[in-house]
Amino acid sequence: MVGRERELRSRRAGGGLALAGGVVCVCLTAAGCSGYGEAASAQGAGGGDPVDVLHRAADRLVAAGSARTRTAMQMASGGTRVTIRGEGVYDFEQRLGQLKVRLPQDPAGSSGHRPITELLAPGALFMKNRGAGVPDDKWVRVETDSLSDGNLVTGGATDPFAAAEVLRGTRTATFVERTELAGTPVRHYRGTADLARAARGASEGNRKALAAAAEGFATARVPFDAYLDDEGRVRKVRHRFSFANGQGDGTGIVDVASTTLLYDFGTAVRVRLPEERDIYAGKIAAGPHGKN
Repeated sequence: MVGRERELRSRRAGGGLALAGGVVCVCLTAAGCSGYGEAASAQGAGGGDPVDVLHRAADRLVAAGSARTRTAMQMASGGTRVTIRGEGVYDFEQRLGQLKVRLPQDPAGSSGHRPITELLAPGALFMKNRGAGVPDDKWVRVETDSLSDGNLVTGGATDPFAAAEVLRGTRTATFVERTELAGTPVRHYRGTADLARAARGASEGNRKALAAAAEGFATARVPFDAYLDDEGRVRKVRHRFSFANGQGDGTGIVDVASTTLLYDFGTAVRVRLPEERDIYAGKIAAGPHGKN
């Protein structure tokens, strides 16, 4: 496959996932996280006002250049709970990433699904090994601004930069504590973001997608927990979304907790986007919960 290749070698090295429509889809809890912006600023352990710090977190990632990432998306609906996990790399300057996403085992304990390779790009999500009937050498392309969740949950993993840009919509936040993640000192913040506000402040590549999510989710309010290092970079962020699946039988709300971990800042990233001839244009079969 011939494609466009982007490579990033950052000058700054740091220390150190309800499926719908054939793809993964879904959770934003209506319960908000309490926060007291001005009062919390005095508790920020030197980090400054929590709301301001969180508004700048995505910019700090761009300055860092790139990172490795691990993702986990836990979905709960009607008493059923599944977790989808992913791992890969992301280039925050070019807004390009690559993830290998693993679907959960079926109730019998058999996996039966090959990992899905996902390429993340501004306005688009490319998936390989996604769907019965799709040739092994073809990619499925999804326009992210056409998705009612803005691709915050569709791929089974939240785009790492989109996850950070949700924090641009922070309305209330409080500093929780100083702690450590994998040996790295971090500040833990808890708060609530507004997707419509995040969309207005987002980069061009995420603006329409976040605006679509603000309209498509059960509520535009996103409770979160964010862990930032001493350079203001996101090391871990956990968002809680809720998605109405339209069943109308009392099991129609899918709750999703999406967690993104970032580490090894400055790592080399090579993302090869598929050419048009490599993209599948046929119908994609889907089984229960979008599995194939």
